[in-house]
Amino acid sequence: MSDGPGSNRADGSATAGASLLGATVVLGVSGGIAAYKAVELCRRLVDAGAHVVPVLTANATRFVGAATFSALASEPARLELFGDDSPIPHTELGRRADLVLVAPATARVIGAYAAGISSDLLVATLLATRAPVLVCPAMHSEMWEHAAVQENLATLRRRGVHVLEPESGRLAGGDLGAGRLPETGVILEQAARILAAARHTGGRARPLSGRHVLVTAGGTREPIDPVRFLSNRSSGKQGHALAEAAAELGADVTLVTTSGLPVASGVEVVEVETAAQMAEAVLERAGTAELVVMAAAVADYRPAEVATSKLRKADGPPEIRLVPTVDILAELGRRRHAGQVLVGFAAETGSPDERAKCKLEEKNVDLMVANDVEAEGVGFAHETNAVTIFHRGGGRTEVPLQSKKGVAEAVLHAAMALLSGTPPCKDGSAGQVLTAGSPGSEASAPHAAAGSDRE
Repeated sequence: MSDGPGSNRADGSATAGASLLGATVVLGVSGGIAAYKAVELCRRLVDAGAHVVPVLTANATRFVGAATFSALASEPARLELFGDDSPIPHTELGRRADLVLVAPATARVIGAYAAGISSDLLVATLLATRAPVLVCPAMHSEMWEHAAVQENLATLRRRGVHVLEPESGRLAGGDLGAGRLPETGVILEQAARILAAARHTGGRARPLSGRHVLVTAGGTREPIDPVRFLSNRSSGKQGHALAEAAAELGADVTLVTTSGLPVASGVEVVEVETAAQMAEAVLERAGTAELVVMAAAVADYRPAEVATSKLRKADGPPEIRLVPTVDILAELGRRRHAGQVLVGFAAETGSPDERAKCKLEEKNVDLMVANDVEAEGVGFAHETNAVTIFHRGGGRTEVPLQSKKGVAEAVLHAAMALLSGTPPCKDGSAGQVLTAGSPGSEASAPHAAAGSDRE
């Protein structure tokens, strides 16, 4: 079942320390009820060894006092753009920061940041920094779901800003819904991952930095009765490898999975079981994703009726009538927004080529990743995989037998060429066969991307 937006198996305590140690973190706090959580966040950042400089908006002080942050942080809290000892406090803070972390981020701050309106010290600092920025929105569900807020966040993501989406839970006034600031451990984990990546790349942006990538993994389970279900052999390993590889390339990753496999640090996890639950989770989140990789093995059919009690052997063989499930990939193809890249997976037996090419066109995707699950070392439950990536326009890329992480990287590199707008080389003409990892393969293939973990 789903843990809701922002859910993550990691609490941040195990790995955050090493990356946060010695880092200068500008902690922006804006005026929402979740500002009280920023007090604990400030303390834990300091405990992890970070040098924390709090910057509060005027509205934030209606919920928490500046003195509280000054007592817990490494420096006194900053509140004003003017009146500071420095004539340019925003520039000074922006240059010193290794990370600017805004938690909570209200709709007003998000909008001002996206529009470039430096109305206070916090937004001015955001506009003046070249450090990585992590924004943690928190607000009532109606505000979170408003088109203006979502468009502003999409704008920030395109510019390379990291966005940690809110969780569902209790909100101000006793309401329930999406918009709750993620738990402190989840924020720490995400901040640590961003800092670790920035150090690894010497501060250079990684290829998927600021991009929202949505990945699905595992085989769905369609209940027959309270005990039994229909499923398939997918382990979820390929989908989880894709999520991990995308995170390492700098993406903000959402993983919708049926699998209990470990999850890479910083990946948002949404746990589901059935095809209907996966469809709901994916279609709800796909609007903000620039790349969707449908690697899950989604059931094509489900029982029309689910028995309310266990079917007994003594009652004789049951008759189970099946009905189609939602074709999530086809629905994504119908709903896709401009610039979105879709990658699909096709697990086939025998020769997968013709069926995969048909699916590529039928479902309106950019890439279809096909594998022959009967081949040795390929597909379900194996640590290795071998696939053929079919590109829209007729080209294809062969990815030989290797680790599922290696296959994931090959698929993502094909997708990145489309995201960056890199045109295919003339050598990547229709029908050409290229081998991933061979000379010229990455430059010549007309790359593309789309999604489903049919290992």
